[in-house]
Amino acid sequence: MIPAAFEYRRATSVDDAVSVISTSDGATKILAGGMSLLPLMKLRLAQPSTLVDIGHLDDLRRIGPTADGGYEAGALVTYAQAIATIPLAFARECLEGIGDLQVRNRGTLGGAIAHADPASDLPALMLALDYAAVLRSSRGERVVPLDGFFQGPFQTDMAPDEILTALRRPAFPAGAAGSYQKLAQPASGFSIVGVCAVVVRSGGAISHARIAITGVGDAPYRAKDAEAELMGTDGAAASVAAAASHATDGVRVADDIHAGREYRSNMAVVFTRRAIEAALGRLA
Repeated sequence: MIPAAFEYRRATSVDDAVSVISTSDGATKILAGGMSLLPLMKLRLAQPSTLVDIGHLDDLRRIGPTADGGYEAGALVTYAQAIATIPLAFARECLEGIGDLQVRNRGTLGGAIAHADPASDLPALMLALDYAAVLRSSRGERVVPLDGFFQGPFQTDMAPDEILTALRRPAFPAGAAGSYQKLAQPASGFSIVGVCAVVVRSGGAISHARIAITGVGDAPYRAKDAEAELMGTDGAAASVAAAASHATDGVRVADDIHAGREYRSNMAVVFTRRAIEAALGRLA
């Protein structure tokens, strides 16, 4: 399988890459790790006229805490780099279950978010942690919360002339715990259902709840009805089950060769319950 002909440009800086795509015809693609784009090009499902290679720009590999207590990862941070760096154990567990060794060594966080595969694990993790995408274009920089960023299969709120340069979140809530649970497709490892839950209990009641789901709908999403149902409860089994029952509210559940709609819907409830229970079990 051979890609269609394309022009290759090696960007000298982020500004250089922005300059190239801002004057393109919309058929220019950014090349980072290449773990998603190159296979699509070989199958000719993607046929960009120009590839702008940003994979060597070290400015996009920074990762660590921010001055306000939050956390930021440059778009070129690999899964392996994140696993070795990030402080949250449940986030590391999620990343360790993505792909294989080669994918984790080459695949980038920014690439995965920009690609927006509806069965990718990373979006659920980052949605539950309230991450935002930092986007750069010739018009300047804007920061877009990931809640609402994913608009459909492989579709995001990113304009054709924008580059995702970083992913940024606020401080992790005091006393919070989280868990990522997934039903993996056996051959690919992608999520048939993947659920990330982050919770805080204050004074015996749930005071913070984030439940994010991937693999179920056209795009990763926050299960806000489930979050609302869980808030203010004591986190007992009945309360968790009631919250999990809302896992697919308002979502058109996928029906494909990997799982039928009814089965996937039921598994969304099961794995939402498991993720909440596991997160609650980690609370101090």
